[in-house]
Amino acid sequence: MQTSDEKILTTHVGSLPRPRQLAEAMVARDRGQLGAAPLEALPQQVRDAVEEIVKQQVAAGIDVVNDGEASKIGYSTYVRERLTGFEGKGEGLTIWDLHDVPEFAERALKGLDPATPACTGPIAYKGQAALDEDIANLKAATAGSGATGMFMTAAAPGVIGIYLENQHYASDEEYWAAIAEAMRVEYEGIARAGLMLQIDAPDLAMGRHVNKKLLDLADFRREIEQRIEILNHACRNIAPEKIRLHLCWGNYHGPHHHDADLADIVDIILKAKVGALSFEGANPRHQHEWRVWEDRKIPENLILIPGVIDTCTSYVEHPQLVADRIERFAGIVGRDRVIASTDCGFANFASYEIVDPKIAWMKLAALSEGAALASRKLWRRSAA
Repeated sequence: MQTSDEKILTTHVGSLPRPRQLAEAMVARDRGQLGAAPLEALPQQVRDAVEEIVKQQVAAGIDVVNDGEASKIGYSTYVRERLTGFEGKGEGLTIWDLHDVPEFAERALKGLDPATPACTGPIAYKGQAALDEDIANLKAATAGSGATGMFMTAAAPGVIGIYLENQHYASDEEYWAAIAEAMRVEYEGIARAGLMLQIDAPDLAMGRHVNKKLLDLADFRREIEQRIEILNHACRNIAPEKIRLHLCWGNYHGPHHHDADLADIVDIILKAKVGALSFEGANPRHQHEWRVWEDRKIPENLILIPGVIDTCTSYVEHPQLVADRIERFAGIVGRDRVIASTDCGFANFASYEIVDPKIAWMKLAALSEGAALASRKLWRRSAA
């Protein structure tokens, strides 16, 4: 895990705004509507986008960069192109906080319509070529860029199970285990390439209210306990310090009044065998939960990657506010165990821009400015 003894490093959660033409092409391909010529041109479009996205991250002051998930239709649903067995059609799921405000929900999810097929057969990994291309694109774009480090995202078994319905396996646990064994190829491939592996596991927090039914806390805790065990098994061949885990409560406009409290699930989350934990810490529903870490025995080698930028509002945070948020966490675990980040991604699905792309880049610049302010204070305080 990359850290610094000179400053607070910056990163983000993964998805960044794609160029409009690329986003439109990705959606058309997802729906089977992309012609032969545009399909042939798509790999070059992705390469060009990754090169530009890396440049923009470095220009914004981001230290640990990625490919912006430019090649993926969605942070979780992309796996239908990399796994066998998904030939059916899912019935969809309910986002229970939006279910309570149906008129608002229609506006909140406008443009979000990814294909969500169902599992109808045995699952195996078939995405090696696509994975190799992603890795090559990121390495090429990052060479000589000045970035401190690179990470690449991959969906957790649990979140795949939420979006892609099981119509084949006898139980959820069997389904999750089959996904995990297939995705192990991707996890290990990313780590073997020398990239930081980020496992996107919003199911560990949002799985309570983004589901077929709204789970009570006891049932939800049992579910995430099982998911953590399966995830740990899938990552058994990867050193924990090469993995960072991202959890969140769903990156969408909504009341979020059914979100599970971090205090009610953090003991299970900390059983994940990872080197760093990325989580929401800036939005109005979860900003106060920095206090949870004050009362918790945190593993000595665990790095916290708190969100200090809200990805669901068009307000650009003042750098001093960002610095204040960073300093709270540094005061708990030490400045060398904090990497400043965003709450979530800015474009989780190619067709769904949560904030305007220009504002997203302004927010990343504010993140870097705030981290610089915090660094000056934290290192000056140490010298004194």
